[in-house]
Amino acid sequence: MLSRAQTLGLAALTLMWGVNWPVMKLSLQELSPLFFRAVTMSGGALWLYAFYRWRGVRLTPQRTEWRSIVTLALPNMLGWHTLAIYGVAALASGRAAILGFTMPVWTVLLGALFFGQPLTRRSTAAALAVVLAVALLLADELSALAGRPAGVAVMLGAAISWAIGTLMMRRAHLTLPVEALTVWMMGLTATALWGLALLFEPWPSWQFSARMWGLLAYGVFFNYGFAQIIWFSLARHLPPATSAMSVMLVPLIGTASATVIAGEWPRWTDGVAVVCVMAAIATVLVPPATWRSGLRANRGT
Repeated sequence: MLSRAQTLGLAALTLMWGVNWPVMKLSLQELSPLFFRAVTMSGGALWLYAFYRWRGVRLTPQRTEWRSIVTLALPNMLGWHTLAIYGVAALASGRAAILGFTMPVWTVLLGALFFGQPLTRRSTAAALAVVLAVALLLADELSALAGRPAGVAVMLGAAISWAIGTLMMRRAHLTLPVEALTVWMMGLTATALWGLALLFEPWPSWQFSARMWGLLAYGVFFNYGFAQIIWFSLARHLPPATSAMSVMLVPLIGTASATVIAGEWPRWTDGVAVVCVMAAIATVLVPPATWRSGLRANRGT
C-alpha cells in the first residue's frame, strides 16, 4: 500500500513526464532541436549535481567507473534524447510519446533475441499490440498530405535505443550511486549535444519570448530535475506493478495534454494506438501474480 506522499509523488512524476512531450513540441518553435536538448540537459545536470551534493551523495567517480558512465550514456542518454527530440519535431507530440513508450516491449524482445530471455505468450501478445499501434500510426502518416512516416522510424529508433540502454543497465556491475551515474551521463551527453549543435545547427539569437523561457525552465527544473529526484526516491520502494502503471499513463497524458498545450487534436488512430501501447506495457511489466490476484478479486474470491 502506497503512502499518501508516495501516491502524490507518483502522480506528479507521471504528470511531469507526460506534459513534457507537448512542452518539447512548443519549444521547437523558437529553438532548434539539438540546442534545446543541450540547454535543458546542461541545466538539469547542474541542478541535480547541486542537489545531490547537498544530500551528501558520492558524486566523484573513480577511474574504473568512467567506462560504465560513458558506455551507458550512449544509448540511455545520447541515443534516446537525440532521436526523441527529432521524433517530436517530425510528429505530433502525443504520437511521439506513444511510439517512445513502446520501449518496455522492445526491452523484452531484445532480451529474448540477444540474451536468451524466454519469450512468453504475454510478451508475444505485447509485441503484437505494439505492431498494431505502429502500423496504425505509420499508415496514418503515409496517408496524410503532410505526413512524416520517417518520424515514426526515428521515434522507434529512440525507443529501441532506450531499450538497449535498459538491458545494459541491468547487466552493468555498478559501484557508483545511480544518482551520480545519471548526473554524469547527463553531463557528458550535454557536452556532446553542444558539439553536435554547433556543427549542424545555426547559432540561436537567444531572444526568446517569455513563454519560451518558461518552457526551458520546465525542461531544466521539472523534466530533468524534480522528475528525476522523485523517481530515485520512489524507485527503491515501488512494487513493479505500480511502476508499470506510472509508465503506462505517460503516453496517455502526453496525448491528452498535447490538445491543451500544443493544440494538437488526436485522431482515432492515436486513441487506438495509445490503448494498444498501454496494454502492451501492462502485459510485459505487471507481474503475472498481480493479474491473477486482480482476477480473483473481480470474481469475489
